Amino acid sequence: MEECKRVRNGGMVFIVALWIILTIAGTLLVFGRSMRVELLVSANRLAALRADWIARGVLQLVLSQIDSMGDESVMPGEDYNWEAVALGDGFFWVIARGAEDGSDLHFGISDESAKLNLNAATLDMIYMLPGMTDELAASIADWIRPDEDSTAGGAKSEYYLLLSPPYQCKSGPLETVEEVLLVKGGSMDILFGEDINRNGVLDPNENDGADTAPQDNMDGLLDRGIYDFVTVYSSHSNVSLQESDKVDVNSSDTTQLREILGGVIDSARLSTIMNIIRRGRPFLSLLDFYARTGLSIEEFEKIAPMLTAGARGRTQGLINVNTAPREVLLCLPGLDEADVDTIMDYRASLDSAGRTNIAWVARVLPLDKLSEAGGWLTVRSYHFSADIVAVSGDGKAFRRYRAVLDGRNSPPLVISWQDITGLGWPLDPVILGNLKKGIGPDSTVAY
Repeated sequence: MEECKRVRNGGMVFIVALWIILTIAGTLLVFGRSMRVELLVSANRLAALRADWIARGVLQLVLSQIDSMGDESVMPGEDYNWEAVALGDGFFWVIARGAEDGSDLHFGISDESAKLNLNAATLDMIYMLPGMTDELAASIADWIRPDEDSTAGGAKSEYYLLLSPPYQCKSGPLETVEEVLLVKGGSMDILFGEDINRNGVLDPNENDGADTAPQDNMDGLLDRGIYDFVTVYSSHSNVSLQESDKVDVNSSDTTQLREILGGVIDSARLSTIMNIIRRGRPFLSLLDFYARTGLSIEEFEKIAPMLTAGARGRTQGLINVNTAPREVLLCLPGLDEADVDTIMDYRASLDSAGRTNIAWVARVLPLDKLSEAGGWLTVRSYHFSADIVAVSGDGKAFRRYRAVLDGRNSPPLVISWQDITGLGWPLDPVILGNLKKGIGPDSTVAY
């Protein structure tokens, strides 16, 4: 009897011990699994931090390139490689936007003055944007105008207050391009077209019809919307700041202007031209000045770098004729397709130094068009943007930011720093796969 009792007690002890062992083993397995997950999470967090700091380092590089931009440079960082650059234990790219047809990726800093400034452009200029509707153009004009009078087809607060949820018409300038989505007639299709990840290139999912988002027409061409061609940032330095050494053709004090002109024309013509200048002020631009004063193109080329059309000249929304794509140049008043083709062909034949003198435009446009369109043209930009993509060296994390920078001061100012990582990886997905295998984006061997 006692023997049976001892056996029974021993069995219970064995069962209890077995349960304890199983419980401990299970706990260890769960703990080990949670530690493994935590390790992976920590590694991913570390990779994300590395990518983030790489992106912030690239921002400083972009700022330094803008700050060191010389007078004979058209764009900052022109000679710098912005594709698959190693930095720390990762890599970065700066994607260039706005000047190509979407058939291939391009890299570099982008020029905000290469775009049409919606806060400064006329209604007729906004109408000319590719894919723009009459309704949206009129509504943008109404959204910006401070009064309550609406344009035909547009809308003021009485329209927006009937929406759900209701809101007021801003009656003030746009602060971002994306704000167009709040405007009557604004839509993702018009703003971004088929370029859902905003990388400026036709990706497979943007050319497969309705199979994957976005829905597209499968024509093999990227419908880019208006995003690449519009801005709200471009403006130029006041004459009293960085251009203080230039002579204002609109100034009532003509002493310095007379000295400059006297260096290129004879005294007999000088008096005639000075009389024309006094009667003709204000000039909306240097091209308008040239068109209405009777100077020869050779004379104008010599003095144009020393002059500026300040005071009454336009400072917001000037378009850089050296960097603007065809779609933007076609928005300029008075220019037709033949004029734009001539401008683009001629600028392609010039080196950077030749393009920094506004006089080259006077060689390709007739005088009447110089006066009409010239008030919107410049050869110098002050606002730039950078689409920065940074990835950790192990390919576990990437970050993407869009920065908008104001180069009118030294050092330049960051006026926008937008996290667009949520748009997805904008480059070839093979790059991430190779990084996870230890293969760098610019090689086929392990690094």
